[in-house]
Order: sequence, then C-alpha cells, then structure tokens
Amino acid sequence: MHWIKSLLWSGVATAAAQPTDGLYSLVKRRLPDHFDQFRFNLDANFGDNDGYDQFRVQSADNGTVLLHGNSISALSSGLHRYLTEIVHVDIYWFVGSRLGQAPSSLPRFDTPILGSSTVPWRYHFNTVTFSYTSAFWTWEEWELQLDWLALRGVNLPLASVGQEKIMVDVFQEIGLTGAEISTFLSGPAFLAWNRFGNIQGSWGGSLPQTWIDQQFGLSKKIVKRMVELRMTPVLPAFTGYVPMNTSRVLPNANIVRGSQWSGFSSQYSNDSFLQPFDDNFARIQNLFIGRQKAAYGNVSHIYTLDQYNENNPYSGDPGYLHNITRTTWHSLKEADPDAIWLMQGWLFYSSESFWTSERVEAYLSGVGKNSDMLILDLFSESMPQWRRTNSYYGKPWIWCQLHDYGGQMGLYGQIQNITQNATQARLESPSMVGYGLSPEGQEGNEVVYDMLLDQAWSSTPLDTESYFHAWVASRYSGCGSIPQELYKAWDLMRTTIYNNTNLTTTAVMRPVFVSRPQLSGLVGVAGSFGTVLTYDPLVLVWAWRLMYHAASSEPRLWSNPSYRHDMVDVTRQIMANAFTPLYLSLTSTYNNSDSTQASLSQKGTRMIQLLADIDSVLLTNKNFRLSTWIESARAWAGGDKKQESFFEYSARNQITLWGPDGEISDYAAKQWGGLLSSYYVPRWRIFVEYLKSTPAVSYNASMLQDRLLEFELKWQKKTWAETEPTGDAADLEIVLARVIQEWPSIFGHA
Repeated sequence: MHWIKSLLWSGVATAAAQPTDGLYSLVKRRLPDHFDQFRFNLDANFGDNDGYDQFRVQSADNGTVLLHGNSISALSSGLHRYLTEIVHVDIYWFVGSRLGQAPSSLPRFDTPILGSSTVPWRYHFNTVTFSYTSAFWTWEEWELQLDWLALRGVNLPLASVGQEKIMVDVFQEIGLTGAEISTFLSGPAFLAWNRFGNIQGSWGGSLPQTWIDQQFGLSKKIVKRMVELRMTPVLPAFTGYVPMNTSRVLPNANIVRGSQWSGFSSQYSNDSFLQPFDDNFARIQNLFIGRQKAAYGNVSHIYTLDQYNENNPYSGDPGYLHNITRTTWHSLKEADPDAIWLMQGWLFYSSESFWTSERVEAYLSGVGKNSDMLILDLFSESMPQWRRTNSYYGKPWIWCQLHDYGGQMGLYGQIQNITQNATQARLESPSMVGYGLSPEGQEGNEVVYDMLLDQAWSSTPLDTESYFHAWVASRYSGCGSIPQELYKAWDLMRTTIYNNTNLTTTAVMRPVFVSRPQLSGLVGVAGSFGTVLTYDPLVLVWAWRLMYHAASSEPRLWSNPSYRHDMVDVTRQIMANAFTPLYLSLTSTYNNSDSTQASLSQKGTRMIQLLADIDSVLLTNKNFRLSTWIESARAWAGGDKKQESFFEYSARNQITLWGPDGEISDYAAKQWGGLLSSYYVPRWRIFVEYLKSTPAVSYNASMLQDRLLEFELKWQKKTWAETEPTGDAADLEIVLARVIQEWPSIFGHA
C-alpha cells in the first residue's frame, strides 16, 4: 500500500501555508468560541500502521485538547470522535451544525482517545447524487457538506460539479460550434446522466452558458476546500461521449452509437461514443485533463471515468473489451503519468447478463497495472460484485453502501450488512482498500451512513446497540437531559426498521401514494424499487409514541432542530404506511359489485384527506418542502425570467415524469409539502373520480393513464407562484396535535 500513502501526501501537500490550516479554519467556522482550545500536531511518522491513518486525542493540564495524527483526515476524525463521544455534539445533513451547543468550557477526559483506520480510503458520492441531491446547491450547502465529510474521515470525495465548462472548452477547441455542443448538454437537473453517456440533449430548454460558468466557479471553491481539508478530490476525465456532429470536425474518427437508455428516444439517447483506440481520444483526454489542471492546480491524480453505465459496449468480444480499457488507460497515463482510473462497478450488477466473468476479466485486464485502477463496489450491502468478480481480479476496490435510489424518502437500513458483512469482506479480500457511501440521493437515514464511515475505524463489527445510543446522545444535544424515551425509540428502530436482513427489498422503499394511481400492481412490489415494508408498521408507531412523549418530560425538544426534523420524518413514514390500507379498501370496494358511488366517494375522500394531512406535517419544515427545491433552482437564474422557468421545469420534471414524456416517471419521487397537495393529491382525485364514474366491468387502464399524463404534463410547465400550497408552515407541535386527533387509529390512540 506504499502507493496509497505516497498519493495521499503528494500534490496537495504544498497547497496551503501549513497542512493543518484547513482544519483550524474548520474549527473557527464551526466552534469559533473554542478556536484556541485545540492543538493539531501532524506527523507523517505517527503510529505504526504503514499507509493507514492513526490519531490520538488527549487533554492537556490547561484544558486544551491535543490531537496527534499521521494525516489531516486522521486529525479531523479524532476531532469528530472527541466532539461526539466527550462533548456530545455533531454536524448533520438538513439540521446543520450543532457544534455550537458545546459548553463554554470544553470537558476534560482522562483516557486518551485512540483511532486507527482499517483501510486507507473513505469515499463519498454517487455520480447521480450531484443531480438528485446537490443539483442546485449553493456554496453554503457545499461548505456544510464538506465539513461533514472531513469530520467523518472522508478523504476521497467525488468532485463532479462544473465539469461542463472544461468539456465545452475542449469541444470548441476541436472545432465544434456552440449550437452543436448545446444539442449534447442536458438540463441542470439531469447532467449526471449526460456525463454517464445515458442521455444527450435537453428537453424544455437549453443549458445556458451562465449556468456553465457559475457552476465552474462553484467547483473551484469546492475543490479548493477539499484540498484545504487534505481530501483527494476525484476529478472527471474524458469518457468518450461526444456531440452527434463530432464527425464533422473529426471526419475519420471511429465513433459508434451507444445503446438506448430507459425508453428514451434516439433524440435523447444512443449517445455518440468516440472509441478509445482512436488517436483522437488520447488527444481530447490530454486537452481535458490539461485544462482541468490549469483550473484547479495539481491537486489529484485520481479520475472518475465510467464508459458503460447502463449502456452496453458496442461489442462483447473479450479482445475488444480488453482493448477499450487498455487504450483508455494509456490516454490517462499520457495526460497524467500518475493517473489512477476510478470507476463505479455498477455496470457488472445492472447489466449482469452481459458482463459474464470472461468479459469482466477481459475488460479489467486492459489496465495492466492493478494499482492504476480503483473500483467502487457500488451496492455492496445488498448486491456485492466483488465475490463474483474474484475481488475484481486483483484491482483495488471500495466496499460501498448504496442504500437509496433516486433520492427516495423512507426509513430503512441494513446495519448488520454494513458492519458484519463489510468487515468480513475486508478480512477476505486483500484488494479491498476502502469503505464508501454511494447513495443516489442524500434524503435521510443519516445514522446508517455515519455507521459505515465509523466502521472504517474498527477492526471488528461495530456494536450497533451502543452505537445508536451514542448517536442519540449527540443528535439531540442542547435540550438538557435527553429523555430515555428517545433512546428506547431509536433502539426499537435499530432492531427493526434499520435491520433489514430479508433482501427481497434491498433499498429505501417507496410509499404507494407516490406511484401513478392504478387499480392494481402498486402494493407488495419487491426489489430495489419496491413498496414492501420490511417491518411491522406497528413497531414504528410504538417508536413514534416514545419520541412524541419524550417532549412531555423535556419540552425544550420542540425547539431542537434535530428533534423537529426527526418528528416530521417519522410522522411522515407512519402516515405514508397508513395510506396503503385506505387504498386497498377503496379498490376492494370498487371491485365489489354491491358498491355504491357514495361508498366510493367516502373512501376516496378519506384517502385524499390523509395525503392533505401528510402535506401539512411536511410543510412545517423547510427540508420537507417542494418550495425549497424549486426556489433553489430558480435562484441560479439570477433574475432571468426565461432561465428561471427552464430551471424550475428541470427541477419539477426530475422529481415527477423524469423525461419529456414520463420515461422514468416517479423514479425520483419525493414526499414534500406542496408536492403532495399540488401533484399527488390531484392525481389521486382523478383516480377516485374515474372510479366513481366508471363501472368496474368498464374499467379502462389506458384511458385512466392518459388522463393522468395530461395532468402531469401540464404540471411540469407551471411556476411556483401558480401552485403554492394553501395554508402556511404552522408550528409542528400544533399540526401534530391536530393530525393525531384526526387520525387516532394511525397513531395508536396517542
């Protein structure tokens, strides 16, 4: 592993005046009142585990906290251990930094805190996270995210923001016009799949140059901060996907069309792919990486490059596949002699029938030096590919937790898999070099992501019971004594909701109401995109009751942002679970020959009322509002009305139809206040009205779907001012009291 340690200490070592400056800046940002109470001592020779990170945290006699480590990542991880275990404060998604809850005098401790990583790399991001979650983030959101990553020991984050600027400049340099390039680039909420070569072009408008420039400016700040915190940013490389008219400027180039993707027409799919063994490929790779290095500096030698994400190669011949990777690898090494090619191993799972063992081995063998490639086993907790591929035939790889598809919102986890299975993989596979988080969207369940990153610092599987207890202690800091009900509630969820071992469902499940209404086929759907609950819904009601009544003994919880967020999230899940029996009751009544329009109307009204009440709960928190997503999209237009409309359309389309005509409809569905009232409720009203007006013997699924699509297409083109939900974001405590009274059976007669 000497190559890893060399890489960690190269490139970025001279980017700041002192290596610890970035870490001191983090403390000043998040703990300004305690800035002078921390001392960081970086010593590359600290510890005895060559290539791995180690730290020691101890108290000085004067109350100063002394941290020693052999890397900045080790020091930041040690800082996090001290803050969570001793001070009981932390920094979170959505909730933000709670480090300010630290007492004015930091607590002393007698026994030093020691830590040693079991792997050299801790990775974060899926390529599509940059569209599902952070498409419209500003620097404020990114700054919080990067501090979150640093404190959790992440030292290998993907840096995909703003790469379109480099791409456009390179394409223009080889002679393509702005119009030709414009037909290739996708809308702001869909750029991840453009980068993957899944889609080309944009529907609803064209990506403006102002967006490209602004995102590039943001990317410079992101990469600079990653470097300040001594992370190794994974930078983009040229994949081979080019605009359709590239043959005009490269008439003899070897260009083939990629496969169709997810039902999209050839106008938006079948991307043009410049074969890597064409001499132009290496030329463009040099231009791309050269421009990137000029923009960011010599900050990394690791490049992300995915050629066949859900897009099968032009040929399955092993010799062809070997030649593809061999020439791609050579193009990288020509542009950067120290280059390491990072790729997502998702293709070996998603296209398993194509990627036979022979083809996988042929493809990977094209990279003649194992240490020049790094593979993300993207779905290790459910569908690991490292065993099937013989540990990727010796290539270094990272055990990743996918967990979430499309930014779906639902309580879910597989804590045995991410502790026991991950540890077993590390012990069995010598080429496993890291743990990583690879969710398609960051939409909750933060505890399971924390747990995997902390597992990277434990040689044995973490004790989940003690881990959850400690997590709760930090999560709800600032409200005085934490009521025992909160510990009990989370422990109940630990053993059920977060402990799925039946992998008929392998990721966050979706509630029935976010699917397009139909008479059957919505309930009991298994798989990665299913509706099957992996726990008894009554268990979650018991946990909710404990959480709700915790505020009776400690009223200050109602002003705690963590508690408020979690109460909205758990309440949302309980009410979402309760929708299914109401829906089944309606469809059963409809199929009963003795049913009446009055009974259908009563059941339909009740079902829709539940959705309206879920909406009211969600509106109490900005992190659960459609308006937050839309306003962040529109803000990037800088007041340009045309761009505002396009950005909003792109934002709306991703979370609903996902394509101009609903090619991947509801894949990225969200449970957001305002989205229920303006989109899901009208769809279910259309469904109920259709049932009321159509006898069961005359039910026409196609006719119903046409009516729904007509509404959905109109909704895409509206603007937020037209669809703003009625009511306001009332106080959560008041709203919960009302919905409990309205739905006593759902909440266990609370």
